[in-house]
Amino acid sequence: MRNSRGNVSLKTGRFGGRWARSFTAVAATVVAATGLVSVAPQTADAARNFYVPPSTFDTTPGSVIRTQPSSLLLQIPGVKNQWPGTATRIMYTSTLQNGEPTAVTGTVVEPTARWQGKGVRPTVVIGPGTVGQGDQCAGSKLMSFPLAIDPTKPSIAVNYTALEMNLMLLNGVRVVITDYVGLGTPGIHTYVNRLESGRAMLDAARAGLKVANAPKDAPVGFTGYSQGGGAAASAAELASTYGSGLNVKGTYAGAPPADLSKVITKIDGTFIAGAIGYAINGLEARYPALAPVLKKETNAQGKRVLHDVATQCIGDTGLSFGFQRTTGWTRRGESLASVINRYPEVKAMLDDQRIGRLKPNAPVLISTGINDDVIPTGQVVQLYRDWKAQGADVHLERDYTPPIFPGLVVNHALPMVFKLLPATSFLLSSFND
Repeated sequence: MRNSRGNVSLKTGRFGGRWARSFTAVAATVVAATGLVSVAPQTADAARNFYVPPSTFDTTPGSVIRTQPSSLLLQIPGVKNQWPGTATRIMYTSTLQNGEPTAVTGTVVEPTARWQGKGVRPTVVIGPGTVGQGDQCAGSKLMSFPLAIDPTKPSIAVNYTALEMNLMLLNGVRVVITDYVGLGTPGIHTYVNRLESGRAMLDAARAGLKVANAPKDAPVGFTGYSQGGGAAASAAELASTYGSGLNVKGTYAGAPPADLSKVITKIDGTFIAGAIGYAINGLEARYPALAPVLKKETNAQGKRVLHDVATQCIGDTGLSFGFQRTTGWTRRGESLASVINRYPEVKAMLDDQRIGRLKPNAPVLISTGINDDVIPTGQVVQLYRDWKAQGADVHLERDYTPPIFPGLVVNHALPMVFKLLPATSFLLSSFND
């Protein structure tokens, strides 16, 4: 991956026997959790070249830069009208935090099933949950085989949008899945960046409608969980400004990280503690003033974490840095949250990512697990209150799954599954109102 930290890979020797013992178990867990039946390497060089943007392209947000056929799991390449739909890999134009145009990739899936609801076929944009920061983790590279193992790095890449995607396709809803800024394409993936993730969702909707030759005013919805929940929530509140012209009907935001200052504390010490590094890397890419602070405050281990996670997928990060405390990443033995609190300029960077200060222009369903061990339920409830205070049409659902091995992310993952059907029902109802 090309980024400010250079092109690095995970060294096999660092894992030693632990990698060999854990690899099979983790792969089996992922397969079981996502219902996958295939494990395969990623696409060939020709497909990888798709992710390098041309030197010039239409800078209008939502413009389609290029497309390429893309098969789904168990489909036979070249055969038309296969279940559950026809997939097209896309590259489209979006906008960086500073207003500059950028190329983002994703996938559009036209369903085989007919839309049985009111009006023309609607479109739902899915914001994937956390998959990592390395280019190999991009979901559009994993549509044929949603689990890819590269033993040379080593790396495990997972695309777990299949259940959500297929529920929509079965109901005749067109699906667009964004890869977000910098995931697959050159540059760092700006993980949980409020503006860039929300804009990537809104522009994916525009591009998807163009690829499908659908009316510009066709109904649109947004959905996502965890990182995807934050992206969907950002899209919902940016829809009336950046997304003007889109006919947004509804949004589902599951476990959105609306306040990163709270999330960093909660995720610290869990199996995916290294994902904090994704957020820090993304912030550093957009706020140059963060670099000297990181140089001063992080120790050798902290620098190693930030360096390595920039090219990892979430499974790799869990195996490398799972259950670590950020107190072991700083020179003074402070948590990263404590370090941030000593720097007002860094607190301001996190505050820029706060979701909830703008009013969504369509109904929103938010969900939270009261025992979520990654995304604190309090800041999700605060998002609901912030939007409600502005007069938004917003609803909150809670999941009451009791604590199960806190820190293993079980209490974050299970509510995602339990809320799939209610979220789908909410969006389908929004399209029929």
